[in-house]
This record gives sequence, structure tokens and C-alpha cells, in this order.
Amino acid sequence: MDRIMVSACLMGRRVRYDGAAKTSEDALLAAWRRQGRLVAFCPEVEGGLPVPRPAAEIEGGAGGGAVLDGTARVLTAGGEDVTAAFVAGARAALEAARSCGARVAILKEGSPSCGSLTIHDGAFAGGRVPGHGVTTALLERNGIAVFGEGRVAEAAAYLREHGEGGGPGDGDVRG
Repeated sequence: MDRIMVSACLMGRRVRYDGAAKTSEDALLAAWRRQGRLVAFCPEVEGGLPVPRPAAEIEGGAGGGAVLDGTARVLTAGGEDVTAAFVAGARAALEAARSCGARVAILKEGSPSCGSLTIHDGAFAGGRVPGHGVTTALLERNGIAVFGEGRVAEAAAYLREHGEGGGPGDGDVRG
């Protein structure tokens, strides 16, 4: 049975910067959970950041790839550089994915770690820009496909297309 990495906050764990969860109600994700296919992971916590913690954004909305390349930092609104924790968390996520054989991840959209389509723009005013979080960038550089929580059906299709099976009815369970 193929494993799927998933943001711990989507599984109801209170690990977000504000101490909250963002529990997903997606039926397919719930089916995968019942099957024991999900590996819940929070790269920010695994990187050493506390819960709660100050909100952080990638400076200038540069994206996770720029952070990994050393050309951008992850900063809190107060200016604290938390880049090292974000990179450590991304590396821990990659190791966890490799160790369980996950080739797909469902991660929290918009997060400076987990965003797969958008991230915050670095101005701490709620603006978003297209881009990847640090963990998403590292996972994708290493061949792990990342999908946001609104794209679970696409993740199931990816699994089917790559011979891994998308789950119950091969992805036709929706909520």
C-alpha cells in the first residue's frame, strides 16, 4: 500500500503557527486515513519551531526554491530570521517521505513551508503570490509530487497514472 505524506494540520493536529488545526473534510483523504496510507508531518514543528509561534513569510514572496538556494530568507513579522528551522523541517520531511516510500504529498496551501500553488508575499498583509513553500520546493526537487488540500482528486489521479492506485474506487470517493 502506497503511503502519502500529509500536513499534520490537515489531520486535525494543532500545529499551525497560531496553535490551531486546519482539519480537512475531504472524503478521499479520510478514506486514505482509514486505510493507514497517510503519514502526517509538520515541517515547521519538526524543524524546531514551537506551537504557537510568530507568523513567518518568505521575504519578497521569493519562494521556497530561493530559500533553499540561499537567496531568500524566512522571516517573522518582527524580523526574526527563522530560515534554518524551515530548511531543517523541509529536510526532515524529505527524509520521512523517503523512509516510508511516499511519492506524493498533500500539504497546506499558502504556507511558507507547504504551499504548492501560492505563498504569502512577505509583507504580512495577507497578500499572496504564486510560488512554493520551502518543504514543497525540496520535495518536488526530489521527485515527490505535492498537491494542496484542495487538489486531493488530482493527487489520486497522479497516483493512478503512476501505477500506485488512488484509493477506494481509484479516486471516485468525494465528499
